[in-house]
Amino acid sequence: MYQKTKDIQKRYEGFLQTNCLWKNDTVYQMKQFELKINSVKIDIDINEKLRLGKYIERFVSFQLEQEKSIKIICENIQIQKDKITLGELDCILTKNKKPIHLEVIYKFYLFDPSVGKTEIDHFIGPNRKDSLIEKIVKLKDKQLPLLYSNECLDYLNTINLNSDKIEQQVYFKAQLFVPLSLRKKQLTKLNTNCISGFYINIKELEQFKESKFYIPNKKDWLIIPHQNITWLNYDQFKIDSNTYLERKFSPMCWIKLPNGEIKKIFLIWW
Repeated sequence: MYQKTKDIQKRYEGFLQTNCLWKNDTVYQMKQFELKINSVKIDIDINEKLRLGKYIERFVSFQLEQEKSIKIICENIQIQKDKITLGELDCILTKNKKPIHLEVIYKFYLFDPSVGKTEIDHFIGPNRKDSLIEKIVKLKDKQLPLLYSNECLDYLNTINLNSDKIEQQVYFKAQLFVPLSLRKKQLTKLNTNCISGFYINIKELEQFKESKFYIPNKKDWLIIPHQNITWLNYDQFKIDSNTYLERKFSPMCWIKLPNGEIKKIFLIWW
């Protein structure tokens, strides 16, 4: 139980230290929710079987509850029509008594200059199955407009709120990774502070033969890398990582360079 609590705390700290993907409303006029980083001991029980998105929503709930100016009205409200779910509202809260509909997103994206034409287009999921632009379009065209649907208006009536009085904001945090050759990359539209590391392919891995490696499980992708784990040597890491690459899955890894510096990377299959 102690180790589980310790793991949750490390993940929560990593979540807190992750930056919002943009500032203010510079991306499609979607306003980022502003919340102070207040590192405290987290005291919640989380089902480890939750997928990462739901796991992080528990962190956000805990973070919101620490703020005296914030009151959570409802969370994870499914809006239905004829018993078919149209979508879900992540959270409705009041901040300084002002109602806000908040959508929570936490993502990992890799910068591939060969995809699309704009900075936002270039960011894709580690396995090339999703992209930042797809998520933004879904937010803008589906998730946020749900608040104004007739079915949602019926729900809002039950909590004595009017959609016209509710401001919509997003809490969109992300870890971004750039190619090895672009480690000094500066972003223009998005927050450069979100760049958490770089990515390499199996050929580029040879440059790191003298390094040590670690493959965290997906929940631990949140964690800020540290020394206190069992490191793999280059040969063992190649064997272990190959089981991921064969399934066309790009694992996140920690790499400890010969000078002792620890980096977060993705080893890509593509």
